[in-house]
Amino acid sequence: MKSVVIAGATGYLGRHLVSEYRQRGWHVRALVRNAERARQSSLDAHQLVEAQATVPTDLAGLFGGVDLVVSSLGITRQRDGLSYQDVDYQANANILQAAIAESVPQFAYVHVIGADKMPEVPMVKVKQAFVDQLTSSPIASTVVAPSGYFSDMGDFLSMARSGRVWLFGDGQLKLNPIHGADLASALADAVEEGRDYTELGGPDVFTHTELAELAFASLAKTPKISYLPDGLRRAAARFLPYVTPRPVAGPLQFFLAAMGMDMVGEAVGERHLAAYFSEQARAQSRPGAS
Repeated sequence: MKSVVIAGATGYLGRHLVSEYRQRGWHVRALVRNAERARQSSLDAHQLVEAQATVPTDLAGLFGGVDLVVSSLGITRQRDGLSYQDVDYQANANILQAAIAESVPQFAYVHVIGADKMPEVPMVKVKQAFVDQLTSSPIASTVVAPSGYFSDMGDFLSMARSGRVWLFGDGQLKLNPIHGADLASALADAVEEGRDYTELGGPDVFTHTELAELAFASLAKTPKISYLPDGLRRAAARFLPYVTPRPVAGPLQFFLAAMGMDMVGEAVGERHLAAYFSEQARAQSRPGAS
């Protein structure tokens, strides 16, 4: 039986990666910060390996006999005083060096689509720095860059629920968000096929306006969409670091950069955003939903 270590296993995508590799018959080791918490959350791995990836000595000897390391490790919300440099770059670099030391033959990493167009965004900058290190290392690598997750599209639903969606520019930029389960499957396929780099998205391509309209339709509301000058988005991205705390500025800088470009990857998967929006709308309408 082949063995895989999954870093970032307790995150949104990590959980899907654990399930995908189990379904494919691999022995799955989940690298987690807190094994007891992961166990209580019903993480479906064969083995939970507790280690702090930011501490290189914690990783020594954890990758013996492993055929593949997959990392979706990264900060989505900055907590614990850790920075993007600490986690998105250094923790992944520590994992890579530990894997190389144990002669792991393959390493897969989840990047960001269009990273070359967002060099000024701190999160993207450090992710790209790790990708550069990974691809120049002796280990065979696969880098997968998704266009965005279904869960990221919740902002459109939230705005629609409040009565109005605000967009930048003319609303015609495009993206094809992907469900985590479909991305996990596509990543595993890309590794098996030996792909070096691939940009992936879901089966449906939307303009920003179409996403807003879909959000309103899911809530059975009349669309109300307002368009802001794109210069406002660019100005906000420039000044955010000076007027907001780092934990707030980081995600917003990425969001604003992503809203200013097409983010369309190779269409894969079977899950559709319309069904996801409808499911989320029903969940919010149930008694007791927040």
